[in-house]
Amino acid sequence: MKLDILAIGAHPDDVELSCGGTLIKSIRAGKTVGILDLTKGELGTRGSASIRANEAAAAQHVLGVSIRENLGIEDGWFQNNKDTQMKLIQKIRLYQPSIILANAIDDRHPDHPRAAALVKDAVFLAGLQKIITKERGVVQDIHRTKYLFHYIQYRHIKPDFVVDVTPYYEDKMKAVQCFKTQFYNPDEESNTLISSKKFLDFLDGRSREMGGSIQVEHGEGFLSDVPLQLDLNTFL
Repeated sequence: MKLDILAIGAHPDDVELSCGGTLIKSIRAGKTVGILDLTKGELGTRGSASIRANEAAAAQHVLGVSIRENLGIEDGWFQNNKDTQMKLIQKIRLYQPSIILANAIDDRHPDHPRAAALVKDAVFLAGLQKIITKERGVVQDIHRTKYLFHYIQYRHIKPDFVVDVTPYYEDKMKAVQCFKTQFYNPDEESNTLISSKKFLDFLDGRSREMGGSIQVEHGEGFLSDVPLQLDLNTFL
């Protein structure tokens, strides 16, 4: 299946938290969207790999994405090396996305910028003819992704552009809340930053901050890997 957008996250829930509204908006505009989680999030304080897989499947249903896969590399310990690059190149060539959304280039969790660098390298290498990958025994065609954008996570980064997700914010939060082991539950005592109520308050505040920057209620910000070509007539 050729995808218009492939959203990649180091952990299940990275995509929902950071660009879930953008994905819903794109899907409802008729675009084909998929998610690739790099790890199973097995080092997380709460839950387990199997529980988080079930939560990710529930969130996939809420978002409406066409496919969701897990690359199965090691949470917390993965490296940006030939082995992980080749696994990711194979998926990029398989789905041939026009746009890839990837983790933040700088963030509190070290997996996030490491994943951002891994995706950036794999996007470039997927376009090289002499790197051979196969799908079901058949040599894959090379693929050059048109755009690589990095979403913004815990640390504040000034975005290059912001997407208005106001009409989709409630559904985005329904997808986030599918990860019941990870986020605030009034019936359970919080023992992590992200499982506290203040994290959901922060998430709402960040969304309103991004939205406010473009004079809407809710927004999601992104950095572009390369300068964007814009026509001033777009704004007139």
